[in-house]
Amino acid sequence: MNDFFKNEISQDLFLGGQLSILQPITGYRAATDPVLLAAACPAKNSDEVMELGCGVGTASFCIFRRVKVSLTGLEMQENYANLAIENGLLNKIPIHVEIGDFRKMPKNIKNKNFDQVIINPPYYKTGTPSKNQGRNQSLRITNPLSEWVNEGVKRLKPNGWITIINTPENLIEILISLSKGTGDIQIKPLTSSQNKTANRVIIRAKKGSKSITKLYPPLITHVSEGNIKKFSSETEEILRRGSPLIF
Repeated sequence: MNDFFKNEISQDLFLGGQLSILQPITGYRAATDPVLLAAACPAKNSDEVMELGCGVGTASFCIFRRVKVSLTGLEMQENYANLAIENGLLNKIPIHVEIGDFRKMPKNIKNKNFDQVIINPPYYKTGTPSKNQGRNQSLRITNPLSEWVNEGVKRLKPNGWITIINTPENLIEILISLSKGTGDIQIKPLTSSQNKTANRVIIRAKKGSKSITKLYPPLITHVSEGNIKKFSSETEEILRRGSPLIF
């Protein structure tokens, strides 16, 4: 068990119990976003997948439960990276995790390219910082999102796919960055109900493609039955069974 967090680690089930994930109780905690990111990644069997900023590895492991891929994670926070390694062992999923900053790519993966790159980068430019360093570093933008995107595209093989989840307010910056070197940009908004604006957006793009940008209908994540609000059937399939997100 990771000594840094001591007794502050929970063991949480994902994909209806298909995954058991160790994560800090008081730091950044994986919820639905990494599962949705994984569901949107168009990985095929035997693809090589890299996650920039992998945290405890939740998104990567969700992809593996759907298709058998080769996993590599990069995480600059050593304590989270160590938990990703432990989670790989716990779930019997092979993953190679490097500890480091994507701006100074570790030599073991610096010259390596991948079929798929997935990124769940920080979301927030403003607001009150968290007192928890791990949570603050995971959620608050300290490096421009363009740096995340540019490095992700650089790590792709020709015709490889990059998949990103973020907030609509950062969409323009992400799209501008993707316009340099990718095409077939696909945008999928996520909203909690039909009459609400999207609070998340998933973007994926193909390296070297010249195809046009496409904006797809939103995934409506919740439905109401009387006074009860619950996940929509499509979202339930993704979160509980690991089904792919259909664009």
